[in-house]
Parts: sequence; C-alpha cells; structure tokens
Amino acid sequence: MLSSLNEVFWSHHQSLIGLVLRIVKDRQTAEDLTQETYIRAHRAAQTGTIHNAAAFLHRTARNLAIDHERRRRSREQFEDPGANGSAIDTVPANIASAEDALIEKERFRRFTEALESLPGRAKQSWKLSQLDGWTYDRVASHLGVSRNTVYNDVKLVMGHCHDVLKRLEEG
Repeated sequence: MLSSLNEVFWSHHQSLIGLVLRIVKDRQTAEDLTQETYIRAHRAAQTGTIHNAAAFLHRTARNLAIDHERRRRSREQFEDPGANGSAIDTVPANIASAEDALIEKERFRRFTEALESLPGRAKQSWKLSQLDGWTYDRVASHLGVSRNTVYNDVKLVMGHCHDVLKRLEEG
C-alpha cells in the first residue's frame, strides 16, 4: 500500500501543489502543506484506511490549506504584523511594583487595625454575613440578638471600613 501511495503522490504532486496554492497564495506554504498531506496519508496508509489514494490526498491537501488560511486570518485579527520580536519587552507586566506592593501592604495593615478596633459582636456579625454568606436571620439566631441589631452592626462595620478606605486614599 505504501509503495502505491508513493506512486500516486508523485503522480499528483503538481496538482496537489496547485490545489493548495490556489487557496493559500504562497508557493512555499503550498509546498509545505503538500508535504504535510503526504505525511498524513502515509500515517493513514499504515492503518489501512485509504481506499482511493488520489482522492484522499486531494481532500487532505484541501483541508490542510483551508485550516491554514483560517489560522492565518485569525492571527491577523489579533497580531500586529509590523511588530518585531522585541516588541513584547515593551508590554508592561501585570504585576505590582515593589512600591505599590508596599503601599498595599500598609493599607491592608491599617485596614486590619481599623477592623480590630470595632466591637466584637459587630465584627462577628459582619464576618458571618459578608464573608461566610449567612443571612441576617441566621446571624441573629446564632448571636442571640435581633435581625435589626445584626443589620445595624453590619452597617456600622461597613461605614467604618468605608471611612478608613477613604482616609487611606486621601493620604
């Protein structure tokens, strides 16, 4: 089977290149895709699944050319063809600078201190409702207070946090 595949491939080689060339419009790419066509046909022939080698080669070449063009068009949408290899070096990293990291660490420390200065029940109401996702009714039952008390505790913490963040933003 492989020797007949070789014969069919070489007898159709120019027509395969022409078929691919009409789609991709680049001679070197057409030759590369024609070689890839042979490789795929060779693999398929080893499993014995080719019944008509010429048709298989032409269909494979056409599919490879179409896939190549789809990938090329997709890349054109998102890539800058004029960009050189060093252009990536000018893209800023999505990480905080050392200075920004220190500022955020200090902000977090001050924010944590502000939370710690609040009354225990208010902190617990806020934690259970906002961080743990408990309903105000569940928090009230757990703490043995009214739902309105939980609401006021959470409101107190949120207002305090807002004020602290505002002061941190200002200075």
